[in-house]
Amino acid sequence: MITLSAAFATSMATPDHVQVAEELGYERAWLYDSPALYPDVWMVLARAAERTERIGLGPAVLVPSLRHPIVNAAAIATLEVRAPGRIAVALGAGFTGRFVLGQKPMRWVDVADYVRTLRALLRGDETMWEGAPIRMLHPDGFGAARPIEVPILIGADGPKGLAVAAELADGVFSAGRPITGDGPTWRALLAFGTVLGPNESVTDERIEDAAGHGLAVVYHAMYERGGAAAVDQLPGGAAWRADVEAAAPERRHLVTHENHLISVTARDRQALDAGGAELLTSLTFSGSAAQLRNRVADLEAAGVTELAYQPAGNDIPGELARMRDALA
Repeated sequence: MITLSAAFATSMATPDHVQVAEELGYERAWLYDSPALYPDVWMVLARAAERTERIGLGPAVLVPSLRHPIVNAAAIATLEVRAPGRIAVALGAGFTGRFVLGQKPMRWVDVADYVRTLRALLRGDETMWEGAPIRMLHPDGFGAARPIEVPILIGADGPKGLAVAAELADGVFSAGRPITGDGPTWRALLAFGTVLGPNESVTDERIEDAAGHGLAVVYHAMYERGGAAAVDQLPGGAAWRADVEAAAPERRHLVTHENHLISVTARDRQALDAGGAELLTSLTFSGSAAQLRNRVADLEAAGVTELAYQPAGNDIPGELARMRDALA
């Protein structure tokens, strides 16, 4: 049976929202790590740990190039003390965590090296990094004792990332579509959307507020990965792109991902008003309660074991409750 977890675009209010998720029975809370957009994920996770007792906690996904492996190892050790047995960590090659800095995703071979190093550090082993031996030297009282047994997932959708997951990870954290084939059996799927009430339409203001972020990210991703030809195929895509490209080429990465997975910008709203909103039920996890339950059944049949639902908008506690009730 699929477990229901929560995912959050990390904010100063996220610890309170994680507490709500725990009270509602969510299995785990994943917090996004994109320092150019959100507050420090480890600091917010520590605050969430102090407000909760049961819910699982972890970052999804860490981008290795943002931190030396000993930094993430120390953060994991610290959080494990605060919430023993509740921590899991997802790592990936980087989407906004790198794109918003003007960088392309990392090479998967480098991600794999990082995961091997991180695992060695958490075991308490001495390992090599950048030509020097490193090891966690933390004495008693300065972090969890080694070995630290924390599940590691790989944020991946393509064959190279999935190969890394199959070799090194306990699970896969994907977005948009379920992962099939060989590999770890823990398969978490990130989902954006909202539950539509009997009299609600995809063009209603509440629906845009709650689920528009899930459509906007499609425009962000299509532009970064497929360029003009890809995003222009979307409703309002050409106008959306023209607005982005009004910025100088060396600055476009700063505008493409504005409010990424937080809310829609004026640029995004114009695209949704031009017909993009009609894609809501096909491109996000949005629909009536009955429709969403049917989709969960299809996802389970496809091998998904965990649905990581990310609420957004002005009523995140309400969105968490509506989704929990719809899928109960």
